[in-house]
Amino acid sequence: MMSQQSGRLPTKCPSCGAALTVKRMACPDCHTEVEGGFALPILAGLDSDEQDFILKFVGASGSLKEMARLLGVSYPTVRNRLDEVIARLKRAEEKRDGTGG
Repeated sequence: MMSQQSGRLPTKCPSCGAALTVKRMACPDCHTEVEGGFALPILAGLDSDEQDFILKFVGASGSLKEMARLLGVSYPTVRNRLDEVIARLKRAEEKRDGTGG
């Protein structure tokens, strides 16, 4: 079994590139384990920068103006970045739901 050293949850198979699923979860307190086939949350498929952007966006209460100030970039740059993340999430959701490719 491979272990992930970076601390970031892997989302793609290192061998073939297919989407990974969660097979087992465990509680560190009581040691209960749950096993099955669970899909990863769509947000887990975003890269670290995209996840950080979403966290900052929520922290800024969805204000693009505040995001531009926090990131030190222009409003249109933030808008474009948000549009890219939205498009990526839509594609991932369509793929998961089987409505797109």
